[in-house]
Amino acid sequence: MLQVRDLHVAYGHVAALKGISLDVQPGEIVALIGSNGAGKTMALTAISGLLRPRRGRIVFEGAEISRLAPHEIVRRGLVHCPEGRQIFARLTVAENLRLAAGHRRDRNGVARDLERVLDLFPILNERQRQIAGLLSGGEQQMLALGRSIMSAPRLLLLDEPSLGLAPLVVERIFPVIAELRSEGMTILLVEQNAWQALRLADRAYVIETGAITLSGPASALLEDPRVKAAYLGA
Repeated sequence: MLQVRDLHVAYGHVAALKGISLDVQPGEIVALIGSNGAGKTMALTAISGLLRPRRGRIVFEGAEISRLAPHEIVRRGLVHCPEGRQIFARLTVAENLRLAAGHRRDRNGVARDLERVLDLFPILNERQRQIAGLLSGGEQQMLALGRSIMSAPRLLLLDEPSLGLAPLVVERIFPVIAELRSEGMTILLVEQNAWQALRLADRAYVIETGAITLSGPASALLEDPRVKAAYLGA
């Protein structure tokens, strides 16, 4: 579904990604783990078209997308749920969700997805008329994820969904991610909580200082002594 090959991205004069390559197959959750500043978010930002790579190829469902604008990439079914939520704080919850489906023409599908979002996150149903900026951090993360669902992703780039959230909220978010995968959604997950990410994912990549250093089945990386030492507190 997604093939990234020899991707180089610079932030100013600093090389942020140094030729990374990765694959995501349909129906998988693939985790990208690493320390702060390793290049995880930069990779998602480049894949979704918000950053133009210096060189390399990004192929989604057989088509090269590395030179497309972000809105064109979204229309193809590749949707980015960014770090820090980035909701429209002055709009209501309902307006945020409707805007995310603005490019869609399948009214029945939009209505079905809205019902699904409100079923997954009942608090959003209660808060539909509330200004989104007044939601708690956890509710804003639910809204960000719900907004991504409303864009009808075939591949969801999910960046740090647990960042800054209370443990009880995290316990709600991760089962939803697993449920989305069980319904057929493909997910490329960047997550600071490496243990949670590897427990959830099918496969994983480890990125360090802009380069992929390890990859394999997530269950194997959970038992890898290098991963345990660096990211799992062992």
